[in-house]
Amino acid sequence: MPHPSTAHPTDPALAELAVVERSGMIESRHFGSIVAIGPDGETLLELGAPDARILPRSTVKPLQALACLTEGAELRGPELAIAAGSHTGEDEHVRVVADLLDRAGLDESALGCPADRPEDEPTFERLLRAGAARTPIRMNCSGKHAAMLLACAANGWSTHDYLDHGHPVQQAVRRTMAQVTGVPVARDAVDGCGAPLFDTTVRGLAQAFRALVLAGPATPAGQVAAAMRAHPFHVGGTGHQNTRLMETVPGALAKGGAEGVIGVAAPDGTAVAMKVVDGSPRATTLLALAVLGALGVDVSGAGELARVPVLGGGRPVGAIGVGADLDAALRVRVAAR
Repeated sequence: MPHPSTAHPTDPALAELAVVERSGMIESRHFGSIVAIGPDGETLLELGAPDARILPRSTVKPLQALACLTEGAELRGPELAIAAGSHTGEDEHVRVVADLLDRAGLDESALGCPADRPEDEPTFERLLRAGAARTPIRMNCSGKHAAMLLACAANGWSTHDYLDHGHPVQQAVRRTMAQVTGVPVARDAVDGCGAPLFDTTVRGLAQAFRALVLAGPATPAGQVAAAMRAHPFHVGGTGHQNTRLMETVPGALAKGGAEGVIGVAAPDGTAVAMKVVDGSPRATTLLALAVLGALGVDVSGAGELARVPVLGGGRPVGAIGVGADLDAALRVRVAAR
């Protein structure tokens, strides 16, 4: 039986956010919840069940990085960006993570994330040809884990059990989540990388991304946002959608997560967050751009991310587009401008 705080896939409150069109036919539909808030914190758009409890997955890595920074981990520039990101396992990413571990007096064996292949295909193919094994440091969450270990070292906390939910570093993450999202944590889970994962809401994510971009530059939150925007390659990697969005929309902050979650904020504090209930992330970036564009944010530089073709025989035969419910809401917003 589904947990009562979680929106069910057949919940009539959920909105059609995206459609997949192939050869003139609607092949698939993506439903979910979405909310956009303005610089002053006012709700500009909401559909679905934005206050239902969700697992935010890697979308909250900026808040996990913020907790580590606040607890004394010395994270700067690319180091802070990779702590807040989901890197693609390229050699530069591995170098930064290894440096963080070295400063903590540790090596790769201290990482609690599972061994994995790099998500960057050229890197994976090169390592495959060389006969290299999967390793924890190539896993896309190793930056977050290294930052947690560095926070432990800075405070004299134990490192062998840093993934325990009651460990001081994880309790710091829990407090930070509640403070920045404005949503008390109700449930604990375990993320794909093995780290504790605390629930929140879509509205809470939007509030958090707004808070990050509006934070003063000298504050820890402002430092996280600045590092991510200055070093987008370390937040994702070559060709990664989060990286490309921040490269092409000046001042934007973006972080997606597994299972169809994303948060994006414009430099003025306009923020959008969503959860696609079937877990597919394939439309989330284009939807976030569509919402921000309808709210007056200049996203023209990210045109390639706003077009997701559907292929047949290697050529475009359709596209992913904005769903009926979201399209209607966006038309109202555009008309009101």
